Amino acid sequence: MVISYPVALILLTAIALPLGGQVSATAVLWGSLSGVAQAFGVWWFYAALGAGPISVVSPLTAILVAGIPVGVGLALGERPGPVAFVGVALALVAVVLVSREATDEDVTPHKFTVKVAWLTVGSGIAFGLNFILLDQVPVEAKLWPLVFGRVAATAIVLLAAALTANLTLERGGPLRLALLAAVLDTVANVATLLALQSAMLSLAGVLIALYPAATVLLAIVVLRERVTRWQAVGMVSALAAVAMIVVG
Repeated sequence: MVISYPVALILLTAIALPLGGQVSATAVLWGSLSGVAQAFGVWWFYAALGAGPISVVSPLTAILVAGIPVGVGLALGERPGPVAFVGVALALVAVVLVSREATDEDVTPHKFTVKVAWLTVGSGIAFGLNFILLDQVPVEAKLWPLVFGRVAATAIVLLAAALTANLTLERGGPLRLALLAAVLDTVANVATLLALQSAMLSLAGVLIALYPAATVLLAIVVLRERVTRWQAVGMVSALAAVAMIVVG
């Protein structure tokens, strides 16, 4: 994150400059708040994974990430069609299933303590808020809210790294992977903003939250990992949910 976040900031700025856009106080505010939510979400999520059982932390975070935008969207008056609504419900189930781990293979026993619970819930809420905040940015600002958000997130990451004595630069393979992560992160952030601006928050949010399915699929193809029965059911459910949401 120390490497990928600043690099992603440079990439986002390079993309935003030629596209122009109207920079307003609203764009700066919502963009910066989304970056703060994203930074704390990532920080608390990795802290929860490091201290608690993955089989509990990952699904619980996933359901919050998917459920919060849906709830807020419905509260704001969004009303998906019947087929799309069933697809949303199926997607929430799929998010939990594909995020499940069969076992925690770390030799250190991990317990779901009160601290881990707070970190898990906090990260899920922060990630969910990131979608909601991005949904509020003015369309005429184009990509500038993402730039402001990444400025805020980068500041938090670098400060946290400095305070915890982790402000170091990797070399070789880790550096190349961090740079690649920055590129993918940039693409994902731009796609997320465009998706939220093009569809209901309740639909776009839950579709974006299905990203664990892609992670599991890549783990199978690239890392030759074995998928659990529940993850397989979750991936099939995710495909069905996407189809129902699109049709609905």
